[in-house]
Amino acid sequence: MNIITQTDISILDYIYNNLRCPFLNGFFSFITHFGDGGIFWIALALILLIFKKTRKTGAMIGVALVLGLLICNIAVKPLVARIRPYDLKESLGFTIDVLVSRPTDFSFPSGHTVACFEGACVIFSQNKKWGIPALVLAVLVALSRLYLYIHYPTDVLAGMVIGIVDAVLAVIIVNAVIKKYKSRKQLTLEK
Repeated sequence: MNIITQTDISILDYIYNNLRCPFLNGFFSFITHFGDGGIFWIALALILLIFKKTRKTGAMIGVALVLGLLICNIAVKPLVARIRPYDLKESLGFTIDVLVSRPTDFSFPSGHTVACFEGACVIFSQNKKWGIPALVLAVLVALSRLYLYIHYPTDVLAGMVIGIVDAVLAVIIVNAVIKKYKSRKQLTLEK
């Protein structure tokens, strides 16, 4: 085991051995589902697309989620191919109670964290009032991945960085498309 993995496992072991309790087991087992397959964020993006006032935010979340799918799930996870921490510990003879369904894909980066930070950062960029609770939710989902022993801390940190970068790129892309559309529309009106 390299030094990064040893440090990651030490943090996870501390959480697992010292912080687990029935209340937090239930809380984090519930909260982690807000990142499952990005479904919550996809649904939110679709709802926001319905209303003219929030359509741009919905489009930004959608673009960010597509970027996350391409970067995280299609490119980075298979490239790094990091096994899950519970698999590593169990290969060393330990038993880990994960509390939720065990993911079967690779560990790095945390896809739940990527999706949550993409959605939350886009919302925060467009509306601070709603963005703060969205960021709190994103942080709680990220922490749930550690609490449940599903991801290493470095998986979660990488997921946060990728999610933030994807959100920034989505804001830039959607604003550029809107600007281009408006300038074309203006040119058409002037003719």
